[in-house]
Formats: sequence, C-alpha cells, structure tokens
Amino acid sequence: MYKSRERKANAMTRNPNMREAILSAAELLFSTRGFNAVSIRDIALEAGANPGSITYHFKSKDGLLLEIYKRHCGPMNKRRIELLVAAQRVRDVQDRLEAIVRAYVQPAFSSSTDLAGGGARFTRLRAVMSAEGNAVVGRIIAEIFDDTTHAFIDAIGESLPHLPRTTIVWRSQFLLGALYYTLVNPERVTRLSRGEADGADMAEAIEQLVSATVASLQASDVDHIDSASRRTRPVQPRAAAAARKRKENPAD
Repeated sequence: MYKSRERKANAMTRNPNMREAILSAAELLFSTRGFNAVSIRDIALEAGANPGSITYHFKSKDGLLLEIYKRHCGPMNKRRIELLVAAQRVRDVQDRLEAIVRAYVQPAFSSSTDLAGGGARFTRLRAVMSAEGNAVVGRIIAEIFDDTTHAFIDAIGESLPHLPRTTIVWRSQFLLGALYYTLVNPERVTRLSRGEADGADMAEAIEQLVSATVASLQASDVDHIDSASRRTRPVQPRAAAAARKRKENPAD
C-alpha cells in the first residue's frame, strides 16, 4: 500500500504537465478566494495532484505565488522596458511623455489576453492580492515590479523636471489603480455609457487611459503645505444655523 502511494507521488512529480496544472489551479483559486484563504491541499485538490508535488515543484505556497507572478509579469515588464527605451528617444517633450505612459499601459492590456485567456484571470488575481494586503504578496510585488516602476518614474521625471519625484510617485499610483479597474471591470464603462462606449474595446481604453494620465502628470503640483494646516474643522449644521440666527437677531 505504501509503495503504491509512493509510486503515485513519484509519477506526479515527474509529470511535466503537473507543474502547469498546479499553476493554473493556484491562479484560479487565488483570483477568486485570495491568498490567505487557500491552502496547499485546496490547490492540490483543484489540480488533481497530491500536496507533495506542490512542495516538490514550488517549495511552498509563497513560491507558487511568486512563480505565477513571474510567468505573467516577466514578459510584460520586458516589453515595457523595450518600449520605454524607444520612448525616451522621442525629441518632443509632449510626444515623449505620451510615449512613456503608453509604454507602461499597452503591455498590460496585451498581457490580459495572453496565456490562453489566463491573462484576464491573472489581472483579477493582482487586484485581489493588492486588496488583501498580505505581507508575502507585498514582497512579491516589490520583487517583480519595483525595478521597472522606478525606471518609468525616472523617465517621467526627466520629461517633467519641475515636478517633485514624490508627486510623480503619487500620480503613477493613480495610473495603476485606473489600469487595474479598467482591466478588471470593463463592462462598467459599457453600462454607464448606456452602450455608447464599449468597455471591452482595448484600443479605445488604452487611448483614454494614456490621455487621462498625461493630463494628470502635467497638472500643477500641489503646494507643499503642512498637512495639519490643510485641515478644517467640520461644520456642524445645527451650530452653524444657530450662529447665523444670533448674527441676524442679536437681541434674541
């Protein structure tokens, strides 16, 4: 009995398709249930594997998630850098800034349709992982994306030297949020436009997002005032009404 189980486990670890099955199963479960709620056993059951085969191929659940990110984001980041290098050769500042933003945005849309339709699922997974706020996910995101993101922030800074780097970081973060939501929920555009716009039209989505981001980046910088001085005490409606009444009727 023991030898039979051992032979079965060995066969699973040698099966070249098992690794792919595990990756696909984990991606599906992580994209629908999050990272924390999914166990190694859940992934094994979904993949038709045994838990030992997951340990054999990926060492841990953390290693499995890292591999999912690498398989999707490696090609995307490579393409982003290729387009960024070309964008930085553009002489006109306005055209260069637009090309830089496009170099970041366009590969994300291509990635969302790659890997036999799994790209859209990975986009949902990324949104779920970001919302979950897991420390493991944070480390993986930093490892996969930070170098590429720094390259884009630096390139934008060279095109907009009057903007502080912190401002560019904030506005780049807004781009990332808009990019996620556009990829994950395109049907909302169709619904809110009452069918006049097609949220699934990737070419139009890219143009709209690039245009909005360039405008955001070119907006005036927020004055650097201490945050405490920006705050105003909330107006209490009843107190404000009473104050107006006293002013209008001082004899009361």
